[in-house]
Amino acid sequence: KYAQAEPLYVRALAIREQELGAQHPDTASSLNNLAELYRNQGKYAQAEPLYVRALAICESVLGQDHPSTQTVRANYASLLQTMRHDGETT
Repeated sequence: KYAQAEPLYVRALAIREQELGAQHPDTASSLNNLAELYRNQGKYAQAEPLYVRALAICESVLGQDHPSTQTVRANYASLLQTMRHDGETT
């Protein structure tokens, strides 16, 4: 169902960026959601910049210790770990 979910996530992100702004926490949430979708599909190169952007928004707007910031950071760390592991085994 990833193929069905992707355009919905992309559309939600576009709406949030337009209506709430690029630096809104809900925009960061949409970025994180889309990044998770890509990570789950093994599309790491597409996921990484979304995590980076989401984390930057969360850190600047919500702060380092906010639960949403911690969630995005953990998801991004998981991606980096997976990318490192895959790189070492190939």
